[in-house]
Amino acid sequence: MSPLYVGIMSGTSLDGIDITLCRFNDERRAECLDALCVPMPADLRQQLLDLCSPGGDELYLSGVAGNAWARLAAQGVQQLLTQSQTAPEQVRAIGSHGQTVRHHPEQGFSLQIGSPSLLAELTGIDVIADFRSRDLAAGGQGAPLVPAFHQWLLSCPTQTRTLVNIGGFANLTVLRPGQPVAGFDSGPGNALMDNWTQRHTGLPYDANGDWARQGHPHQALLNRMLADPYFARTGPKSTGREYFHEGWLAAHLQHSTGIPAADVQATLAMLAATTIAHSVELAASDTKELFVCGGGARNGHLMALLQQMLPAQIVQSTEVLGVSPDWMEAIAFAWLAWRFDQRLSGNLPSVTGASGERILGALYPA
Repeated sequence: MSPLYVGIMSGTSLDGIDITLCRFNDERRAECLDALCVPMPADLRQQLLDLCSPGGDELYLSGVAGNAWARLAAQGVQQLLTQSQTAPEQVRAIGSHGQTVRHHPEQGFSLQIGSPSLLAELTGIDVIADFRSRDLAAGGQGAPLVPAFHQWLLSCPTQTRTLVNIGGFANLTVLRPGQPVAGFDSGPGNALMDNWTQRHTGLPYDANGDWARQGHPHQALLNRMLADPYFARTGPKSTGREYFHEGWLAAHLQHSTGIPAADVQATLAMLAATTIAHSVELAASDTKELFVCGGGARNGHLMALLQQMLPAQIVQSTEVLGVSPDWMEAIAFAWLAWRFDQRLSGNLPSVTGASGERILGALYPA
């Protein structure tokens, strides 16, 4: 029987920590045996959000928040093992992404906090973490990393497959038979929409895009946002909250005062859909199907916008490929732990821009 691995992913949406229990084998088969999401407490979410922007006493605050994140993740691992009737001794390793608080590939670093040593201590399981640094050291962006897993699991020998993960930010994977994988961050996914929803409704996110659907996109605001130089850049490229944040949106709103809140939400949904669709047209115009994972796959309004903008493609969830859109990234980090354990590379230079394939991660023994 193949060994078990736990994958932990907490993305830029900051809504919770996704945890999966998986096994893999050399025949390119992945099995997700169980999964859960640990909701992010409001106080920890705010601490992590604050760390994404410059502020005071950042080293101390990141240490405190990293330990709190590790304790929450450890509780989730223990809960997952209990509900799946799995002993910690049966798990070879945990692959923990941690929580990104700064991503600056142009400076050669990306910082994920989450105290892997504490996580190993609390769970009694080896932890493999810090997956991005090795790719960055080789001149890469350190992101996105999930396209390597997409290629391993979901490549089709006869046709191009394109996947888009829509979390806080959106990233594309283009799988062409016999060709290097293409992939990059297209821009904001849910992050700006979630922040705007929380500010104006008090809800954590716009369920199914219902609020955005009530509004009307403001064309002048949309055009100004689309003029941002990031969208004109070609891959490899990656981004995050340190670039597309509330201040970025506020700067654009200064030119368009008095827009109803629902119209701003509708415009943000249009921004996400437009930049994803444009990226598909540029990088994967030959694809017949677009497979969506991440929280965006549960946003019916966003999915409908994508289908309208990409009439030549069928837009659907990765569920049809046998992978739940909710757990794709957490499974990928379990896979990266498995790759580290096998001493196999985990990055794709054609995606990240690294000078070659590298074994990703660092081991924190229990």
